Amino acid sequence: MKKLLLLPLLFFACSLSAQQLDGAWKLISQNQVSVSGQEFIKIYQDNYFAFGVKNLGDNSFVGAGGGPFSHTSGKVQETLDFFTLNPELVGMVTSFAVSLEGKQLTLSGTTPKGLLVEVWEEVSEAKDDLVGNWVITGRKRDDQIQRSTPGARRTIKILSGGRFQWVAFNSETREFSGTGGGFYTAKGGKYVETIAFFSRDNSRVGASLGFDYKVIDGEWHHSGLSSTGQPIFEIWTPYALGYKPTK
Repeated sequence: MKKLLLLPLLFFACSLSAQQLDGAWKLISQNQVSVSGQEFIKIYQDNYFAFGVKNLGDNSFVGAGGGPFSHTSGKVQETLDFFTLNPELVGMVTSFAVSLEGKQLTLSGTTPKGLLVEVWEEVSEAKDDLVGNWVITGRKRDDQIQRSTPGARRTIKILSGGRFQWVAFNSETREFSGTGGGFYTAKGGKYVETIAFFSRDNSRVGASLGFDYKVIDGEWHHSGLSSTGQPIFEIWTPYALGYKPTK
């Protein structure tokens, strides 16, 4: 099935609202061929999307992509900010038709590789106060909070439908630094994420990490210990507010 992932499976037009797309989706079939041997999860939230793909046999990372999407005149347009399978497509905008029946989305359209028809299934309807698309704008170092304004080089984390994915990339140079994702819960000030894929080290798949969190003035304050046991304190800002595009 790996050859399926070489196609830009990312764009479509529809009669749905952007909010109806928000959530986490799993690819079930492509051009009437069932997906097997790989897991392809795509998250839509707050006019942004991200996906990650892994091989089920050994949890090895296959690829990732994502960027903003907009809904106008019955169409959804997506623009790639990052795409590991073919970085030359970064910046590309395409549209697909889509229909929603129950918990399944059907996407269809013409790509550079020909006709593409996909069926996606909703993963979960889970909601919490961290659902959103976030960009990191602050870190604590030596007991001092250091703030930054993300530009072309940025780190995002998108959460919806009980799934998360973080990505570090540069949309101008098309450089991709890393990504990871999986399952999460956020309740009572406790945030727990379980890794399902990790581009840098697939041996981390299955590991769970717990953190404390607070939402203060609309920003996500995130603290705890990293996977290496180092203390971290991060501030994440809603992407639409924190990201400043390069002029």
